[in-house]
Amino acid sequence: MAVFHTKTFLKHDDYMTPKHAWEDIKKYIPKDKIIWEPFFGDGKSGEYLRELGFNVIHENIDFFDNDKGDIIVSNPPFSDCKKILPRLAQLNKPFILILPSSKINTSYFRENYMNKGLQIIIPKKRIHFNKLVNGLLVENLKNACNFDCFYYCYKINLQNDIVWLD
Repeated sequence: MAVFHTKTFLKHDDYMTPKHAWEDIKKYIPKDKIIWEPFFGDGKSGEYLRELGFNVIHENIDFFDNDKGDIIVSNPPFSDCKKILPRLAQLNKPFILILPSSKINTSYFRENYMNKGLQIIIPKKRIHFNKLVNGLLVENLKNACNFDCFYYCYKINLQNDIVWLD
């Protein structure tokens, strides 16, 4: 039996959103709102949203110390969700977040959003993120993601509580 040594495992939580992930849901993002993309990463997520015609604030500032825009559209660091979700509940702004499908089963997700009108957009296939390690794009990375993500929507007023993308 193989042994997994956690001391040799390096944790990197820098997975950048590919442009197609925002293109896929463009019609669900309100056009008349100023978007705050609070998790800067490599800066491209804000660029992609601007290219799609949205008014976007995307600065390399601390999410926990700031409050910008009318709506939050982001792919936040998954490992920080336990801190991010209560902060979002405190801000009480509409949001669209890309998160693993499993996050909905966590106690902190339930504590902040159970019975509060959360809606979900389910992608047609897995989103394959661009991985950064120490700020650099990992080249020749097998383009595969081993988990499913949803777009979690709050106060977006989608036509259905679950939207399946074609």
